[in-house]
Amino acid sequence: MQKQLLQGEEIPTMLNRRLLLMGAAFGGLAVRLGAGKAIAGETFAVTHTEDEWRKLLTPDQFVILRQAGTENPFTSALLHEERKGTFACAGCDQKLFSSATKFDSGTGWPSFWAPLDHAVGTTNDTTFGMARTAVHCSRCGGHLGHVFDDGPKPTGLRYCMNGLVMTFHPASA
Repeated sequence: MQKQLLQGEEIPTMLNRRLLLMGAAFGGLAVRLGAGKAIAGETFAVTHTEDEWRKLLTPDQFVILRQAGTENPFTSALLHEERKGTFACAGCDQKLFSSATKFDSGTGWPSFWAPLDHAVGTTNDTTFGMARTAVHCSRCGGHLGHVFDDGPKPTGLRYCMNGLVMTFHPASA
């Protein structure tokens, strides 16, 4: 049996392949569970076919915005964005959050304690056996992240957003 080194320890190659295949299968399942989810009772001002969305977005943005995926923590360029301005949807450029409501939650995703008025909608998300509240853009329906009730005052909310599906517009001087 072949062996590979992992952090100085020998691990059978077969075990590595099995874990890789299981991880890929579960990752694919995660995307599938969120894929094609329609938001019941909502219509959006910006709509596109799946092919049009794929042309407008990067592959990672498509998975997050259109299939309710999630980016890896601590990978977003917007995580440490500290300038004054607004964060907008990468799918339709609707302004979503003011930099005045951004805070460091320590979770690895850009976090805000409140969205701009009428910028986002929410739905119940029970994937993976968890009860969460998913957040989407109210203009195009794109999945942005989740909101939790462990944020700072004044709202006590933490809008934990995927930075890949937002753009930043600095305030004009």
